[in-house]
Amino acid sequence: MNVEMEERTPRPEKIVVVGLGYIGLPTAAALAVGGHVVVGVDLNEATVESVARGQVPFVEPDLQETLAQAISLGRLTTSTTIPPADVYILAVPTPYLEDHTADLSYVEAASRQVAAACRGGELVILESTCPPGATQFVADVFSETRPDLAVNNENSSSAMQFVHCPERVLPGRIMIEIKTNARIIGGLTTSAAERAKRIYESFCSGPIRLTDAKTAEMAKLVENSFRDVNIAFANELSLICETLKINVWELIELANQHPRVNILQPGPGVGGHCIAVDPWFIVASDPINSNLIRTAREVNDRKPAFVVQQLMNAVEEKAVPVVAILGLAFKANIDDLRESPAVEILRRALDVVPGIEFYVAEPHISTLPHDLVNEGRVELVETAVALDKSNIVVALVDHDEFQMISTDDLSGKTLIDSKGIFNNLVPAV
Repeated sequence: MNVEMEERTPRPEKIVVVGLGYIGLPTAAALAVGGHVVVGVDLNEATVESVARGQVPFVEPDLQETLAQAISLGRLTTSTTIPPADVYILAVPTPYLEDHTADLSYVEAASRQVAAACRGGELVILESTCPPGATQFVADVFSETRPDLAVNNENSSSAMQFVHCPERVLPGRIMIEIKTNARIIGGLTTSAAERAKRIYESFCSGPIRLTDAKTAEMAKLVENSFRDVNIAFANELSLICETLKINVWELIELANQHPRVNILQPGPGVGGHCIAVDPWFIVASDPINSNLIRTAREVNDRKPAFVVQQLMNAVEEKAVPVVAILGLAFKANIDDLRESPAVEILRRALDVVPGIEFYVAEPHISTLPHDLVNEGRVELVETAVALDKSNIVVALVDHDEFQMISTDDLSGKTLIDSKGIFNNLVPAV
């Protein structure tokens, strides 16, 4: 596979990847193995040093092996400053502000730093998920920062070029999907998109479609909004079933027997830096015509409060309530806590049920978030310890480890199951 990737590289480029997080680091490693000379840049010195040693600073299957190969080939180095290069890939955060509009401050800061290092003719690829118009915003920042550089001039070989190429990977499967998933490349010019296509062909085996930048930006938002709307349907069903005293997991299983029905599974909410964020960018771009997308986002955002209310009801039934929290990550089998509904639920619970001890089982992290540690009532422990010490168990993430819990482990405890993992438990052998 690696030999094939190198053979597909028409001309090695010097590429700088700005941001060594969950998307930037896998991209940098894949590009280096694909034949390019890559410098990974991050402001976090600990991250830069860790990657330089070949150590992945977060949990992602198969990334360690690819990173080690990239470094052993001598094609991936790291830095806290941005050097001259042929291509720059921006993979920095794009959170939303209080009014749900996109916070492009990280993109702007990275763009200004890259612009300072440019000499003319470089390609800038925006991978960060952004609202429509963000790639043009980057080009405008370059024009403002470096008015001496030509921008998006098809007839000039020294003109700066800009494209958007959104990532489409699932945490836990990034190193598979970064190579096999189809990619969309939207350019501010046709030549920019075609140049970017040649770069992604060095490690992507999936089809690569070219379009304009605004359509590419919108495509990523639409993909995640589609998921959000469908999850909202499942979450709303779970609320209705609670009122009607119906097992939502059985209901969905039965409904999905229909050949044209495929209802997703409900949960405690929606997390991560994609599905929980991107729909708001569409709503902000056209608030008049995005009613369904807005409503779905509101349904999913209300789900953590529902779980907290379930916990409060359970607490009232116990003389001395002690709570086990199963999972903090935003999805199964990863360590990513960004926008995690599980973290939000625990934070809210600490406010509304004072004086109660919480034992958290999260097998993919070694330390709790700082604000939870400061509460003094939360302890990160092994799953068995959390179950042993508690009389209320709240399942928030369906990690594989939690699927091994037996009915004996839960005997006599009040169960709040937001993921349906207790539906098919078996007695201990």
